[in-house]
Amino acid sequence: MYSPKEYLRHGVLFILTLIATTLAGSEWLYGKSLMGDEETMITWEYFWKSTAFSFSFIGILFVHEMGHLIYSIKNKVKCSLPYFIPAWFGFLGVISIGTLGAVIRMKSLVNSRRKFFDIGIAGPLAGFVLAFFVLSYGFINLPEASYIYEIHPEYADPDFEGYGDDHIGFELGNNLLFWLMTETLADPERMPVMSEVIHYPFLFAGYLALFFTALNLLPIGQLDGGHVVFGLFPRRHKEISLAAFILFISYAGIGIISPFMDSNDLLIRIPLYLGFLYICLHKSGLTVQNKITIALSIAAVQYAIVFFRPELEGYQGWLFFAFLIGRIMGTKHPEVTGFKELDKKRKVLGWIALVIFILCFSPKPFIFS
Repeated sequence: MYSPKEYLRHGVLFILTLIATTLAGSEWLYGKSLMGDEETMITWEYFWKSTAFSFSFIGILFVHEMGHLIYSIKNKVKCSLPYFIPAWFGFLGVISIGTLGAVIRMKSLVNSRRKFFDIGIAGPLAGFVLAFFVLSYGFINLPEASYIYEIHPEYADPDFEGYGDDHIGFELGNNLLFWLMTETLADPERMPVMSEVIHYPFLFAGYLALFFTALNLLPIGQLDGGHVVFGLFPRRHKEISLAAFILFISYAGIGIISPFMDSNDLLIRIPLYLGFLYICLHKSGLTVQNKITIALSIAAVQYAIVFFRPELEGYQGWLFFAFLIGRIMGTKHPEVTGFKELDKKRKVLGWIALVIFILCFSPKPFIFS
């Protein structure tokens, strides 16, 4: 089905991604890098230790993509092998997770709601199952609490009073599943705080897998979650997808414009932000007038929310994904002939996928302070 050249190309990308995530893992887990000084330079010892993260994380992504691939083949839909995208930026002094993910390119027309559903749901379900087991192993086999002193020996110093004001704090935001597993599987004496989870390879890999699972299961457009909604609600996908996208971007941008900002600042921010919202609605299928109306409405509601509840703030990191979805992918789904409903088994799986989205989604997945 695939030529030796294709296997070679995709295999090389996979290996490069595995190496890149191992290097990135060493930076997160142990503070070791190829670009470090004598003390922080990565060694083979730390490289191999970091494969606990990269093998787990890339293994979950691999299973996710194989779910898509196997069901594409099963449904006789031509598609590419998974493209794994390596993305390690340590040579620029920028920390990353080593990859931008993986994608499969469809090569033939799909004119079946069932096929879209099967191919779309297979990936996140398969990846979620493995992510659940990786996290379970990580929570059940937490190292001794003193493990953190190997990473941060300064914590053991009784005179240590924390980092200075110039230190950038970082922690992972919780999601419902991670919290539930923490409460039921982890030893409270060994469980790290969310700012230190990045030093635990299986927990960090599993957390990132849940993040990507939730991202893929957003019920919008041609994302995996969009395929699920397209199957479950054959006549209402367009409205559900657009509504979900508007809610997503409305939450993300809370705080971008505020009545408590300087008026000169607002004179610049408001038109720029309205332009951004309009661009994000580019592939919504709406008329220009409706795009303008929705952009103005989103900004007005966000402005009012901050006026009445100044402490509320969205997650601006989601705005980047909103731009990718709205400007590049779009909120619409390719149409198929007819409105034949899915069978009961597939409907149950579809609702399970939506529950998984709720369990995995974190309103603020990565928090900087």
